[in-house]
Amino acid sequence: MHTPYTRILLIRPSALGDVCRTVPVLASLRRAYPDARIDWLVRDSFADAVRHHPALTRVVPFARSQMGAQLRRGRMGLAARFLHDLRAGDYDLVIDCQGLLRSGLFAWATRAAVRIGPADAREGAPWFYTHRVRIPQAQIHTVDRMLALLEDLGIEPVRDMRLYTSPQDRAWAHEACDGRTPVVLAPTSAWPAKRWPCERFCVVARELARRHPVAIVSAPDERGQIAPLLDLAASHKHLIDLAGRTTVGQLMALIERASLVIANDSAAVHMGVGLGRPLIALYGPTDTRRVGPYGRERDVIQHLRSGDLPDHKRPESRVLMERIGVGEVLQRAETLLTRSASQSRA
Repeated sequence: MHTPYTRILLIRPSALGDVCRTVPVLASLRRAYPDARIDWLVRDSFADAVRHHPALTRVVPFARSQMGAQLRRGRMGLAARFLHDLRAGDYDLVIDCQGLLRSGLFAWATRAAVRIGPADAREGAPWFYTHRVRIPQAQIHTVDRMLALLEDLGIEPVRDMRLYTSPQDRAWAHEACDGRTPVVLAPTSAWPAKRWPCERFCVVARELARRHPVAIVSAPDERGQIAPLLDLAASHKHLIDLAGRTTVGQLMALIERASLVIANDSAAVHMGVGLGRPLIALYGPTDTRRVGPYGRERDVIQHLRSGDLPDHKRPESRVLMERIGVGEVLQRAETLLTRSASQSRA
């Protein structure tokens, strides 16, 4: 029997893809503690990724940008209030799934009697935990690493990746696509070495738009990465330019109604997994055993060779993305779209 905790805080502020793939920890906690209050400390701009999950009691928004701007001006008010509110939450169990200095500090600020985090957390975060979980260093997926934090509590893992959207966001997605079911292209990434060449996305978009509506998505500051694709969309009635024009919740709702998602290694991949959509995940210098689409390895296109060093921080690693051909992406897309259409008619 595990201790009956009643006030639980899950800490995973960022990044967006990591937030999406932390939901099995939430699902596991809810099954173990059906009557507990379970809150989630998450970056305010990512809150919609988990806000509507039925296992969650409350979002604790971390205003990272606003707080950082104030701290740079020497103003402590917002940060002090945030830390005070964490203490006032009166939590008896805190799980830090981020494992960095800031998240460890947040865990400590709660003064919870039990504060759990990975023993190999970085930046000194383990100093802030009461319980440090040693996780095997073998190549295990990030999702399983986070679930391992619950083992000492006697909690059986629930590997449920499902994400949830709001009626308002679903209504927006319906209107944005004129009621159609689009192919969603997510052709950007914060890391240059993770980007499939834009000109290849242009070919894929043009070909798919002959028979399907195609919606293009990105973060607001990533539109410059795909200027040729957006120029193409401006002159093509079946290409819908939504790049940088969605909230996180709207992006999720758009992916939820998609007939297919084609994406670089980015949050859109993990949303596609969590929303159960057909998926083509384009990977290059990334270890998919650790951070690929969880349980959806079959949906990855990647061409690693002996001697490759998958390091997405090295710009020259972009050559691994360039090994992915347009033809194989289009062939797989047509297979998945045909299968999806058949299942819809059944």
